[in-house]
Amino acid sequence: MKIFLDTANVDEIRAAHDLGVLDGVTTNPSHAAKTGRPFREVVTEIAGICSGPLSAEAVSRDTQGMVREAREVCSWAPNIVVKIPLLPEGIKAVSILADEGIRCNVTLCFSPLQALLAAKAGAAYISPFVGRLDDIAHDGMELVEQIVRIYGNYGLDTEIIVASARHPRHVVRAALLGADITTMPYELLMKMFHHPLTDLGEEKFLADWEKAGLSIF
Repeated sequence: MKIFLDTANVDEIRAAHDLGVLDGVTTNPSHAAKTGRPFREVVTEIAGICSGPLSAEAVSRDTQGMVREAREVCSWAPNIVVKIPLLPEGIKAVSILADEGIRCNVTLCFSPLQALLAAKAGAAYISPFVGRLDDIAHDGMELVEQIVRIYGNYGLDTEIIVASARHPRHVVRAALLGADITTMPYELLMKMFHHPLTDLGEEKFLADWEKAGLSIF
């Protein structure tokens, strides 16, 4: 399973990249607004840090506007993917853009039928928002399971991005279900490192080493 970082914070992206585990980045208008910088400047800087797919969102809500914005944004760097909302106008835009070879990440997916429509339109990625479903007492990961099964039934090659991940359990379930990608905030990525037995084991190893007075050199 690939790991994407969901942020527009270039410091976090550099840190994740340096770990050697970062496969891509997703952003959204809220992330971009927090930077206080011009959108193109932020996107091109991120594209230069991480060579994997970088999702940048179209903000128009009509097909013509989405297509126009997608063509412009994708001209900034070769690894940019355009995020398109799961609306009828968005699905029309995805179909047009897919024919032009422009990769789209269809976002704000909350049902398996929406995911099926996105795949049929030619979406490169689908983003079910699991955390937001959990917030309203639905099981977000059940949606991921349904999408994995539907895509597998028909050989659909749209990649599944588990989005709005809130905690390590989301990541574990995504991997067990066979999702292609989980995108997450930097804080969640760092939580994946931690286990109390790892910390205790490291403390004991170092204490034993120092007690024995050993040296590598």
